[in-house]
Amino acid sequence: MIWHPIGVARPVILLLSGPNLNLLGDRAPEVYGTETLLDHVTASRERANSQEFDLEHIQSNHEGDLIDAIHAARKRVAAIVINPGALTHYAWALHDALEAYEGPIVEVHLSDPAKRESWRHLSVVEPVATASIVGKGGAGYVEAIDIAIDACTKINE
Repeated sequence: MIWHPIGVARPVILLLSGPNLNLLGDRAPEVYGTETLLDHVTASRERANSQEFDLEHIQSNHEGDLIDAIHAARKRVAAIVINPGALTHYAWALHDALEAYEGPIVEVHLSDPAKRESWRHLSVVEPVATASIVGKGGAGYVEAIDIAIDACTKINE
């Protein structure tokens, strides 16, 4: 049995997308690929639905909006999958909000930050994440959904 709130038909995975991810498909396709954010969200939703999970998605270019979404997820969603974009490297308030969330957290990045500019090497999300999926392009989103679902299932074994 997978935890989810009473009165909710199916457990929910919250997919959070940070700053500039709304530009995917146009911005630096040599780094991030040509797929749009909608493409990644659609693939994630299809995978979640195939496993009897619902998926909610929020994209914001503002750190506070993402923090508010994490706060609202507490005791409401089964897992969080997050691509924090550049907030990955310095947004300690985002780290703290995720740390206060009680369910599985999966960090996902289209590229591998460790193979890019040195300022991208630190992730403030990684210490509070169940797993980090990096450098796998769009396939990383589906893998992150699978890991989140697996983690939810293991919580209740």
